[in-house]
Amino acid sequence: MTGQFLEDGAAPERSSTLPEVVIRPARPDDHARIGELTVAAYVDGGHLSADDPYISQLADVAYRAEHGELIVAEVDGVVAASAVIAWPGDALAELARGTEMEFRMLSVAPAFQGRGIARTMVRHLIGRAEQAGAEGIVLCSLVSMTAAHRLYRSEGFVEDPSRDLVITREQHGKDARFPFFGRPVGRLTSP
Repeated sequence: MTGQFLEDGAAPERSSTLPEVVIRPARPDDHARIGELTVAAYVDGGHLSADDPYISQLADVAYRAEHGELIVAEVDGVVAASAVIAWPGDALAELARGTEMEFRMLSVAPAFQGRGIARTMVRHLIGRAEQAGAEGIVLCSLVSMTAAHRLYRSEGFVEDPSRDLVITREQHGKDARFPFFGRPVGRLTSP
């Protein structure tokens, strides 16, 4: 899998067999596509039902763009994946604390799954955390997203059940636990 990261200006690697992935900030004209692919990844993937209360949050891309750093992965000019970055204190942050960077709603359109795009996104997000001087990068995931869990573990993330996100029926319309994953990034040096 090759990846081109526009913000760092580096020339992309070339591959004849794997698609080139361009990761860039999302634009307003991407919002409809992001909402569509995010909902499809969760519903078509069998992780949520179409009437789950969380679907409305997954579809509300404008809110994510306003309150986080929304990025997309493009393949052959098509938005194939998306994620949002949040920092402690941001409206979207559920887990991040201290100098941790959190990412949420990492989704790959079903038609693009299995091509390494999620791995490219995760590596980009790790690099983004390092670039920002974060000490760690964190996320939570649905229990059913076992393929994603394997990906996170292979990229150095570890689970910490003491930091799992737990929601209640009274607050969110259902009781659920979301496994926490985190990993350190760059090391801070003393002055």
